[in-house]
Amino acid sequence: QVQLVESGGGLVQAGGSLRLSCAASGHIFSNYAMGWFRQAPGKEREFVGGITRSGGNTYYADSVKGRFTISRDNAKNTVYLQMNSLKPEDTAVYYCAASRATIATMTYEYDYWGQGTQVTVSS
Repeated sequence: QVQLVESGGGLVQAGGSLRLSCAASGHIFSNYAMGWFRQAPGKEREFVGGITRSGGNTYYADSVKGRFTISRDNAKNTVYLQMNSLKPEDTAVYYCAASRATIATMTYEYDYWGQGTQVTVSS
């Protein structure tokens, strides 16, 4: 079992930045690829980006590429999502998730989920 707790969400103006953190406990953190998803009201949960077990590779949805950066610190059992140049359409609840797969972009590929943190971007 892996427990995931997100933090760092909040209200920010368009063009601003936020950094989300996701702290993991339970199984060995470095055994899992990690991903970030988001869900806006009335919409399906969508993939934002992911990072491989070692942190050597990252991959992103087109909508955030060039603005968001994922990183991880396996010594601290934490994954981060740095969000820059935020737009109102980035407003959503953001979730981190852990996957046993090498690379995972679909919700069903993830085994464990955090409770989510709200990000609101005002125009």
